Amino acid sequence: MADSKREIERKYEATAETRLPDLSRVAGVSAVAHRGVSELDAVYYDTEDLRLAGGSVTLRRRTGGSDAGWHLKFPVSSGIRDELREPLSDTLPRSLAALLRSRVRGSGLVPVVRLRTTRDVHHLVDAEDALLAEVAVDTVRAERLTGGSGTAAWAEIEVELADDADPVFLDTVGRQLREAGIHPSAAPSKLARALAETAPERAGTAPERAGTAPERAGTAPERSGSVRGRAGRSTAGDHVLAYIRRQTEAIVALDPAVRRDLPDSVHQMRVATRRLRSALRTYRKILDRGVTDPVGAELKWLAAELGIDRDQEVLDARLRAGLGDLPGTLLLGPVRGRLRIWSAARRGGSRRRTVGVLDGKRYLALLESLDALLAAPPLLPAASRAPERALPRAVLREYERLATRVGHALELPPGHDRDLALHDARKAAKRARYAAEAAGPALGKPAERFARRMKTLQTLLGDHQDSVVARDALRTLAVQAHAAGEPAFTWGLLYGREEAAAAAGERELPEAWRQASRPRLRTALEG
Repeated sequence: MADSKREIERKYEATAETRLPDLSRVAGVSAVAHRGVSELDAVYYDTEDLRLAGGSVTLRRRTGGSDAGWHLKFPVSSGIRDELREPLSDTLPRSLAALLRSRVRGSGLVPVVRLRTTRDVHHLVDAEDALLAEVAVDTVRAERLTGGSGTAAWAEIEVELADDADPVFLDTVGRQLREAGIHPSAAPSKLARALAETAPERAGTAPERAGTAPERAGTAPERSGSVRGRAGRSTAGDHVLAYIRRQTEAIVALDPAVRRDLPDSVHQMRVATRRLRSALRTYRKILDRGVTDPVGAELKWLAAELGIDRDQEVLDARLRAGLGDLPGTLLLGPVRGRLRIWSAARRGGSRRRTVGVLDGKRYLALLESLDALLAAPPLLPAASRAPERALPRAVLREYERLATRVGHALELPPGHDRDLALHDARKAAKRARYAAEAAGPALGKPAERFARRMKTLQTLLGDHQDSVVARDALRTLAVQAHAAGEPAFTWGLLYGREEAAAAAGERELPEAWRQASRPRLRTALEG
């Protein structure tokens, strides 16, 4: 596995005449240590259509300096990136190639930009000589290698926070720089600036491509196949496609995080998959089901595969929390050790399976299908209607489905059949919520309120289903403990607690449903 580092930095404009102010005056800084000048030579790689740059991802092979090697950077938030490093080699390391698969797919990587940088480094240290930040004055020379032949040159200042230092310190340094007339850079990275300044006729940065370039929530940009109403107003089709595009981009962007086993990444990728499938099913009057149903079937498959890992993750957390809530006098036998071994065996297998799915041809074919759908969307006549007319009907259809399922569940006596019915109601609540979220940018607060109500109901039903799954696991653990000659008391106690929690949730359901189905919310959606 590649070495990983969280990079937190700020960039500032500079010229050949720019001189650093006295940074020893910055609060907390005891000394400014000059660390010398180095020459860096980096070649940045991307696909010919710049898919990595479109997602603010950078891949470079750099020589010179103290960290020569392959560097892969993923955006976290403004000014924050995760950098993964591998030693210098002639070819791209397999560990980094895997993290790029969702974007690169079958396309090759080519050198797109070469940056040669003269770097003058200063360290800001505190009274104990601990590093607070590194300040580098960079003189950069850029050369376009693919997609143009331009060159560019500029100077800039980078201030990178030291590991474990307080990010607020960067604000303090920034104030000192601004007082000296040094202002923040408009370019988010050296690569972005190089692409912009060396592009043919300086036409701009990386071209947008489905599944790579993020767009603002709520916008409905014109794309191939989009339909505009009179006077260029956004249509129902525009809004649905914008939502589908955002979820597709989320899947692509979360792929590396899942491979790195980052917290909550599997859950977020699964949610994006489900949201996307839900939108295709809910808005079947807007998008042709003959085209979208096969894609939806593949999304269902992907969500199920991700669920193997995610469901185990949720179950592990629930069982650990259950043990943590018990006093030590009720923990009879090696319960923590047995849970750890049982979880590791199931989690290890599910994790290998998840990564195998992401490496498989079926998953990559699904990503290509989503790109094709967005490039040539199968819009039906209803797609050209005003969103405030077409979208509420779709949301309310999902509400009616939910009402039927909740009503059926409430009519059943407690037991296995009711558990299944409540699980079906949970899935319907989730679909109604996703439908309202997709319509939110067009319908505003009524859709947002509706989505919140659906989420509350979904959470209640989800807790009930988690209890059903936990009880099944606890029974298995109790059987294993008994077979090994260990006390099964603790597992039985947790089983009883889960059973009581599920019963309490079922008692809350009628009131929760009454709140979620308040008529005025439906009236607001209908306009």
